[in-house]
Amino acid sequence: MKVLLVGVGAVGEAIAVISAGRPWIEKMVLADYNHQRALEVQAKLCDPVRFPAEFVDASQQDLIEALARKYRVDLIMNACDPVLNVPIFEASFAVGCTYMDMAMSLSEPHSEDPYHLPGVKLGDYQFERSKAWEKKGLLAVVGMGVEPGMADVFARYAADHLFDEIEEIGVRDGANLQVRGYEFAPNFSIWTTIEECLNPPIIWERDRGWYTTRPFSEPETFDFPEGIGPIECVNVEHEEVLLVPRWINCQRVTFKYALGDQFIQVLQTLHLLGLDRKEPVKVKDVMVAPRDVVAACLPDPAHLGELMTGKTCAGTWVKGIRNGQPRQVYLYQVADNEACMAQLGVQAVAAQTGFNPVIVFDLLEHGIWKGKGVLGPESFDAVPFMKKMADYGFPYGIKEV
Repeated sequence: MKVLLVGVGAVGEAIAVISAGRPWIEKMVLADYNHQRALEVQAKLCDPVRFPAEFVDASQQDLIEALARKYRVDLIMNACDPVLNVPIFEASFAVGCTYMDMAMSLSEPHSEDPYHLPGVKLGDYQFERSKAWEKKGLLAVVGMGVEPGMADVFARYAADHLFDEIEEIGVRDGANLQVRGYEFAPNFSIWTTIEECLNPPIIWERDRGWYTTRPFSEPETFDFPEGIGPIECVNVEHEEVLLVPRWINCQRVTFKYALGDQFIQVLQTLHLLGLDRKEPVKVKDVMVAPRDVVAACLPDPAHLGELMTGKTCAGTWVKGIRNGQPRQVYLYQVADNEACMAQLGVQAVAAQTGFNPVIVFDLLEHGIWKGKGVLGPESFDAVPFMKKMADYGFPYGIKEV
């Protein structure tokens, strides 16, 4: 398999490092706007022929197409912020290769009633084009990181093997990670974090369909496993709520994130000041997006690993009926930062996200997962994916709640 990896930030690096140990990956092109960053990751892999480094402006579809054709790739892996999804997605279609991302095309709030009604939903752009992909015989696997991604696979497994009826599927994410020397240092893309946390969260119910609420609504305390413990979680906009109901029979789907009071206060302050805006503003003679300035002022998550301690947990809580009896389970994966740094040299949040696409590369390359059109993770058989998790160093757990 030949892969064009567009975006070599923290998660892109994790994808590359994990792919290096898979001999069926013939070539992986490391493409980034910051060519020096691509070269940095290339040097870490010690194989410049197998991992060539290239400059790419991922907002320019023609540049992505040119690289894909130059290296005759089988798959384009989008490891960029989702604001760049459309040109990367369309480049894959134009070239005629498989596409994969870890976050779907962006939403737009409802113009009149954003805290009750959805406007343009996450993934709408991509799903509207599914028939064209299917007609062309091409596959786009969307939302295939950890959340969305692994969490959706867990939902599929629960529906197929653990429940007869499902009342609610709720993705719950929490951590006890700390970064030494920083009062505020997000361990994931702040651009994406602002996007998903300040947009109106979306919920799905069978009798109501998709609807929205206010950011950070419906707080609940969730007890995370492996020593992380109980943490308050709140509603956040996330792709699982848009993906799961398309393929899994249930009554309700939610996503809640354990952000913490300080994190929420910072995000609210950024919003109050207009620093969460994506649209460029003029500063003297320069046009710049306020959100890009915020991202530039914060430490790069790719270089925080040696300062981080603790664990991060991603998982899917499912409530329903099995053999006539009520049941609740939490399917999860816990990544320890010390272990991730020792084994991969990559911080835990990036590593826990990056291993999932590589498993899917594996399943696609060996004909285990296959399909046409725009498909989410829960449209595939969960068992082959979950069997490989331990082999890749990220075993899953199942906890009765």
